Amino acid sequence: MVVDARDIEITLDAHVRYVDTGTVGKVLDMKTENEVEWVKLDKTELWYLADRVELLDEKDIKKSTWEENNEVDIEDLKEKASNFDSFELATDAGNGGG
Repeated sequence: MVVDARDIEITLDAHVRYVDTGTVGKVLDMKTENEVEWVKLDKTELWYLADRVELLDEKDIKKSTWEENNEVDIEDLKEKASNFDSFELATDAGNGGG
C-alpha cells in the first residue's frame, strides 16, 4: 500500500500535489524500490516520492475548460497583442546586477 505525506492511501488515478513545488497531477503508476514508495504523475511524467505528495479532494482539483471549450477568439488575441505594440523597454532594462 502506497501512502501520502499524511499516511492516506494513494490509488491509481488519484489526484495529488507534490508538497515541495506545488505540482499537481493524476497518479499514473506507483512503485516501491529499496523500500521507498514512488508515484508517477501525468503532468510531468516524472516519479515523485510518495511521502512528499498529498492526496487532493475533488474540491481542490482545478479543472481545465480547454477540453470543453476549445474555441479561440482571434479578435480578442489581436487586441491583446496590439497592446504590446507601444511597449518599449529602456536600453538598460535588461542589465544584470553583476
